[in-house]
Amino acid sequence: MSHTIQSSADEGQSCFEPMPVYQLHPLEDPRWAQFIEKHPDSSVFHTVGWLKALYDTYDYEPIVYTTSPPESELTNGIVLCKVRSWLTGSRAISLPFSDHCQPLLDNSDVLSVLIDHIKESAGREHWKYFELRPLLAKKLDEAQEYVVKSEEFSFHKIDLRSELDELFNNFHKSSIRQSIRRAEREGLTCEEGRSEALLTKFYRLQLLTRRRHQIPPQPLRWFWNLADCFGEDLAIRVASKGGQPIASIITLTYKKSLVYKYGCSDEKFHNLGGMPLLFWRAIQDGKRLGATEFDLGRSDLDNPGLATFKEHLGAARSDLLYFRVGQRLSSPPNPDWKMRIARATFAHLPDPLMRVAGNLLYRHVG
Repeated sequence: MSHTIQSSADEGQSCFEPMPVYQLHPLEDPRWAQFIEKHPDSSVFHTVGWLKALYDTYDYEPIVYTTSPPESELTNGIVLCKVRSWLTGSRAISLPFSDHCQPLLDNSDVLSVLIDHIKESAGREHWKYFELRPLLAKKLDEAQEYVVKSEEFSFHKIDLRSELDELFNNFHKSSIRQSIRRAEREGLTCEEGRSEALLTKFYRLQLLTRRRHQIPPQPLRWFWNLADCFGEDLAIRVASKGGQPIASIITLTYKKSLVYKYGCSDEKFHNLGGMPLLFWRAIQDGKRLGATEFDLGRSDLDNPGLATFKEHLGAARSDLLYFRVGQRLSSPPNPDWKMRIARATFAHLPDPLMRVAGNLLYRHVG
C-alpha cells in the first residue's frame, strides 16, 4: 500500500516544488525490512516482528511516512501506529509500548518535511496528537513551534564489548555480584527458551508483579504474539528455587543488540538473587551470540530504584525525551495518569478480573 501526499506551495512560492511524501504499509511492503536492516539507527522496535505483534494484539495499524517514491529503495522513514480509542482518543504513536523509536533519516532536512506531512494527516484523521519517541533527541528539529516535549525518562545501556570478567567486575559488589554468588549457593536453576511452559511461568510471576504495583497485566496474547513473531530472537528466562519459579525476564535480540523488555518476580524470594542471576545469564548468552550492547530500556524518573538497579549492572544512563506534534502542552503530562486510574479502579480485584481489566485497558493506552 503506497500513495503520495503532497502539500501545496504557498502563493508567491509557486516556483517551489514541494517534496512529495508517500505512505507504505510495513507489514506488506518488503522494502521496510530491507531498509531497517541497513540503517544504523534502527532498533528492535522498528522490526516487522514488533509491528506485527502490535497489530495482531491491539489492532494498531502501522504506517511509514517516507520521501522515497513507490518501488524505489527506501532512504528514510518514520513509522507510526494509529491508535483508535473511544476511551483515550485517536492519535498516532511512534511507537506504542516501545521504549524508543528513532526517526530513520538520510539527512536532517527530511525530518521537517515528514513531520509537516504527519501533522497534516493528524488534522485530516482527527488525531489528538502524534508522538515521537526518539532515542537521539538532538536529531529532532525542535525549532518547529508545534513540536513540544511531552515526557522524560532515563535510559540505560550496557556496553558488552568488554570481556565477561570485566563486565562482571563492573557490577556493584554487594547488590549484584554478591547476589549472583548467593543465587548460585542457593542452587537456583535457570531455564531459557520460548516454550508454553516457560511463558506460563513468566506470566504467573507477571501477575504477582503487576498485583504488587496495582497495575493490570498486559494481555497474555501479547506475549504469545511476541514469541510467535520473533521466534528464536525472543528468550524467556526463568530462575527457580526447588522447582518454584521466583524471577523471570524476557529479552529480544536484533542485529548486535540484546534488549531487555519485561521482568517480574516473587518478592518473597528477592533476597535469593534470582533477578541479578538472570541478567548475568542474559549477558553471557548475549556475548556468545555476538551482541555488543544490552539495551535495558527506559525507567520512570519517579522510580529511582529501577534506575539504580540498572546502574549497578554497569549500565550508562542518558536522558530519553518524547515529543508531541499537534498538541500544545502548557506543562509535561504526567506519564502515569492512566495507570493511576487503573490502580484506583482495579487494585483490589482478584487475579481473573485483573486479567480481564488488562485485556480491556491496554489497547486504549498505547
